[in-house]
Order: sequence, then C-alpha cells, then structure tokens
Amino acid sequence: MADKKTVKKAVKTVKTAKPKKADKAGAADGAEKRTPPRLKIAYYQTIRPDLAKRFGGGNPLAAPKLEKVVVNIGVGQGTQDRKKVEAAQNDLTLIAGQRAVITRARRSEAGFKLRAGQPIGAKVTMRRDRMYEFIDRLITIALPRARDFRGLSPKSFDGHGNYSFGIGEHIVFPEIDYDKADQIWGMDISVCTSAKKDEEAQALLEAFRFPFAAH
Repeated sequence: MADKKTVKKAVKTVKTAKPKKADKAGAADGAEKRTPPRLKIAYYQTIRPDLAKRFGGGNPLAAPKLEKVVVNIGVGQGTQDRKKVEAAQNDLTLIAGQRAVITRARRSEAGFKLRAGQPIGAKVTMRRDRMYEFIDRLITIALPRARDFRGLSPKSFDGHGNYSFGIGEHIVFPEIDYDKADQIWGMDISVCTSAKKDEEAQALLEAFRFPFAAH
C-alpha cells in the first residue's frame, strides 16, 4: 500500500478559475475539479509499491516510472508536398491532445532529393497527465484495433529501459475520423522510462498492461 502522502499527491485535483456568473442551469460559482488520469492513480496506488518491492528494496522512489512518450510520423512525400506534412501534424495533434511540431531533415541527401531543413514529418513529446492519457487510449483502444495485431515484441527495448515500436495505421486512434483522414500514416512510438535495466522497464509496462507477445 502506498503511503498517504503519495496517494494524496496522485489524486490531487486541479482547480480552474471561478466563473464570474452562474450558468443558465443555476450552477453555483466555485472551482471545478479534474480527476487525474486513472493510470496515474493506478501507478501511485498499486504499481509503484509493487515495483518498489521487486526492484527498489521497498523504496518507492527507487521504483521505475514513465518519463515521457514520443510519437513520430514520417511523411515520405513531404519533400514534394508540404501540405502532407501539415496534415500529419494536424492528425498527430488530435491524437496527442497537444500541438505536434514539424520535423525537418538534418542534412541533404541527393539520392532522395532531400535538402537540409526540408519538412519530413511531425513529432510530439508527451509528459505527465497527457502521457498517461495517451497510453490509456493506446493499450485499450488503438492496439486492439490494429490490423493483424498479435502483441508487442518484448525484444524492442534499447538496453537502457526505453521501448520503441511502430503502428502501421494512425486511424486506429479514436480521435481520427477515417472518412475525413487525408491519408493513412504509420507511427513510431517511444516510451521512455527511468528504469536502468530492460527487465525493470518491461515489468513497468506489463503493469500498465502493455500487450507483449509470448516469448
């Protein structure tokens, strides 16, 4: 069981500014409360205490944790059509719930008719609540919708506690309307953790119910 201070921190509500007037329904003035993401609450209440026992000698601060999630969409036609890159940026913004940025080529490649600085895709980095909310939609909605999905490979850790994988179609996310999507994009997703070993990182992601395939 997590200590009281830890749980209190996890479920702390966020207050917004008081409305100047009550709405037509007669709602009283007062601060609105927003419940933290359920995966964040689950981490502090159950996941972290368990991982602390397994890897941290009982110290909650030594338990591995999620740090950020980076999602990237590469647009092959970006060098010829900037609108394609902007469409990918807009779709990624909808999926992440925060503005995605356009990525650009670092160097010129004559064979690909690519010049340094040209737009080639879109990227977004999520932390804190947005990160937990994205992971929740990823594992409960998006991955089960993925075509021919048979589980995530447990061999895609980088040796430093980070995990990366790809999704073939971004339309598996509920924020994207298939009929209005300009094009179907592939996505590269990287989950960065504080784990020092891949074993710890995998245990962390399994606790969040990442659907790893059987060895």
